[in-house]
Amino acid sequence: MSTESETKHVHVACADPSAIGLFGLAMVTLVASSQKLGWTTGYAYVIPWALFLGAFAQLFAAINDAKHANHFGSTAFGAYAFFWMGVAATWLIKLGFFGEALMNDIDGHQLAFAYVGYLIFTLFMTIGAMETNKVLFIIFFLIDLLFLGLSLSTFGIAEEFTHELAAYAELLIALFSFYGAGANVLNNHFGYTFLPIGKPFRIFKK
Repeated sequence: MSTESETKHVHVACADPSAIGLFGLAMVTLVASSQKLGWTTGYAYVIPWALFLGAFAQLFAAINDAKHANHFGSTAFGAYAFFWMGVAATWLIKLGFFGEALMNDIDGHQLAFAYVGYLIFTLFMTIGAMETNKVLFIIFFLIDLLFLGLSLSTFGIAEEFTHELAAYAELLIALFSFYGAGANVLNNHFGYTFLPIGKPFRIFKK
C-alpha cells in the first residue's frame, strides 16, 4: 500500500498598505505642523491624530508590509508608528494626564536625545529610500530636516530658527505624503502611472 502526499501552495493576495501608512503620516504631520507654526494652539486635539493616524495607521501598514516581505516598508512604518505613540505619551505627561509627579519631573533634553536617535535612524532609511522612488526619498529627506530641527531646538540651539526648520519640514512632509498616498491608490487602481512618483536613483542596488 502506498501513501501519496500532496503539497498545496496557497497564495494570499494583500493590497499594498503603503497608501494608508502615508495617509496616516500626512494627517498627523499636517495637524502637528499647524501647532508648530502657530496656526493652532495646544496639544489636546493633536494627540488623537498622533495616536490613531500617526501611530495606528502606520502600524497597520507596517504589519501588512511585513506580510509582503517588504523589510524596508515594514521597518519604516513600524518605527514611525512607535515614534508617534511616544510623542503622544510625552504630550500627555506634559498636560498632566498621568499626574503631577510625572509632569513636574520633565527634562526636555531626554526628548532631544530621542529625536537624535530618530535622526540617526532616518539617515539610514533615507539611503534606502533612494532605491524606492523619488517622492519617498523627498519625504525621508524632509524627515531628516524635521528631526534635525527638533533635536537642536529641544536642546535650545538656535531655538527660533531650528523650530521653524522643524515646522516647515513637517508641513512639507504632510504635503508630499498626501501626494504619495494619492499616487499609490490611483496608480494601483487604474493599473498605470496616473501620478508619477519618480524612478529610483539606482546608486546602491546592484
